[in-house]
Amino acid sequence: MELTDKVKLIECPRDAMQGIRDFIPTEKKVVYLQALLRCGFDTIDFGSFVSPRAIPQMRDTAKVLDRLDLSATQSKLLAIVANVRGANDASGFEQIDYLGYPFSISENFQMRNTHKTIAESIDVLQEILEIADVSGKEVVAYLSMGFGNPYGDPWNVDIVADWTEKLHKMGVRILSLSDTVGTSTPEVISYIFSGLIPAYPEMEFGAHLHTTPDTWFEKVDTAYGAGCRRFDGAIQGYGGCPMAKDKLTGNMPTEKLLSYMNSKKADCGVRAMSFESAYNEALKIFGAYF
Repeated sequence: MELTDKVKLIECPRDAMQGIRDFIPTEKKVVYLQALLRCGFDTIDFGSFVSPRAIPQMRDTAKVLDRLDLSATQSKLLAIVANVRGANDASGFEQIDYLGYPFSISENFQMRNTHKTIAESIDVLQEILEIADVSGKEVVAYLSMGFGNPYGDPWNVDIVADWTEKLHKMGVRILSLSDTVGTSTPEVISYIFSGLIPAYPEMEFGAHLHTTPDTWFEKVDTAYGAGCRRFDGAIQGYGGCPMAKDKLTGNMPTEKLLSYMNSKKADCGVRAMSFESAYNEALKIFGAYF
C-alpha cells in the first residue's frame, strides 16, 4: 500500500491516568509505558511535573522516567508542566524532549487548571520557553478552549487567531489546540485549522480533541481535511478533562485515529502487533476504573 501523508500520533497515557483516584503502582505504569514505547508513536505524553496535591496520580513521574528503557524506541517523551518550578524539574531529565504547557484563552479555566490569570500564565510561558531553550527542550503549548468555551468567557475564532499570533511572536513552534470539554463542531474545527495552518507555515498545529463515541469521526475527518497532521489520543479514549461532567466525553480513542489514518493511507509509523499488545495492557490497567 502506497502511503501518502505523514501524520504524527501522540499517545497520552498521562491524560488517561491523571484523573484516577486510586494510585496506579509505579511498576504498572512502567510496564504500560514500555509497551507504548514499542509501538512507534511519534511522542508519548507520559507524565507531569506538577504539584502532587493537584495531581496525586503523577507524583511518581520522576521514578517512572528513571525506570524506562529507551534504548530501542524512537518515540519522544513529553511531560506536562504548570509552572516554572515544574519546567526546571523536567528540564533536568535528558530523556525528556518536550515540555507541554496548558495555556487557556478562558480566564476561568486557566484559574481552575493552573491557579493563574491569563496575564500571569503568559509570563510563565515566556520563562518556560527560555528554560527549554537553555536545556535543549522544545515547548508544546496547548491552547485549551481552542474550539469553544462553556464557561461564559468571551470566545470567537478571532480571539483564537489573535492568541495564536501572540504565541507565535513569543517563539511557540508547536501549538496543539484543545477541545477541552468536547464542545467543538466540525464547522469551527475546519474554520480554525483552515485559517491558521496556511497563515503560519513555520508552526506545527496539533489537535487534542475530546469526544463522545458518536462524534469522533466527524472531528478527526474535519481536522485532517483542514490540514492538521498532528493528533493526540489515548487508547479506548480513557481519561479526558476532569472538568467534563459527561462520562462519555473522553480523549480521542487512538484505535479510531489509527483506523481513520489507515483509510487515508497516511503514515503514522505505528506497528500493528505492538499496538495490539499495548492495547491489551491498557485494558488491564484502566478496565477497573472506566
